[in-house]
Amino acid sequence: MSLDENELPRTEDEWRVRLTPEEFRVLREAGTERPWTGEYVDTKTPGVYHCRACGWELFSSDTKFDSHCGWPSFDDAIPGRVKEIQDRSLGMVRTEIRCARCDSHLGHVFHGEGFTPKDTRHCVNSVSIRLEPQRD
Repeated sequence: MSLDENELPRTEDEWRVRLTPEEFRVLREAGTERPWTGEYVDTKTPGVYHCRACGWELFSSDTKFDSHCGWPSFDDAIPGRVKEIQDRSLGMVRTEIRCARCDSHLGHVFHGEGFTPKDTRHCVNSVSIRLEPQRD
């Protein structure tokens, strides 16, 4: 369920109350979960992945693929739902991805690896997203 725009926390203290400590560390402090530990690494369930912080739809399961990197990977996001920010935090240049609505950290995006025809890998922390399974 997506939060109404007026229900979004305005301060990091408000986010800390709403999220678990691990969710807060990843979503609000740009942390990373350990590889191969996330609940969605191998998931094949059809549905839509939502931002775990605000509930906004971010990725369709149709775009999820096996990249064998240890985190869920998507070759595309729902248009306008993910923003990209240059990340120089580890002494290298990467592109961080965040929820365009609540500015929560999702992971990183990589281009040119050749995994899919779109040649893009959104490498996402499972703790940053929640799957809403498709209803039959």
